[in-house]
Amino acid sequence: MTEATYPQCRIVPARLLNPSTVERLLNGIFATGKIRRMVLNGPNLPAEVPYGPAKGLPNPHEGRKTIKVADEDVQLQVQVGVVILELMDEAAIEDLKEVCDRVFTDFSYSIQKGRYMKSQMTLTDYAKYGPGMEKDLLGMADPRSKGCPIIIQGVK
Repeated sequence: MTEATYPQCRIVPARLLNPSTVERLLNGIFATGKIRRMVLNGPNLPAEVPYGPAKGLPNPHEGRKTIKVADEDVQLQVQVGVVILELMDEAAIEDLKEVCDRVFTDFSYSIQKGRYMKSQMTLTDYAKYGPGMEKDLLGMADPRSKGCPIIIQGVK
């Protein structure tokens, strides 16, 4: 079970974000040094067209790009609509507001405090990783994903 003392919040922009905006936002968030865990939510961007007459062909979506975050290349697999964060302390929210004010200049956003990540092992976690899974991955398993979550080193 993860520590229940870590505050959580989510950043909800007024629209879906393009890759360059996501890159600027994530680099600003990581620069604060106060992030413990993070989840990017939004519509899936499959590498191949999943159904219809073009099934199996490459999906030429402009949102499926590789961005550079904290000196690591990250392949975007979703069009980001919500960023969920687990913070080291409550004071990090003010730093996040400053970052968001710099990034979101053309549209509005909101930062909401609450509990958004699971703190106990779910059935999906158990099925995907087994009983000895890392505690930092609790509640972060996507049942439809064939891969593991992306872990960016140097964050914690």
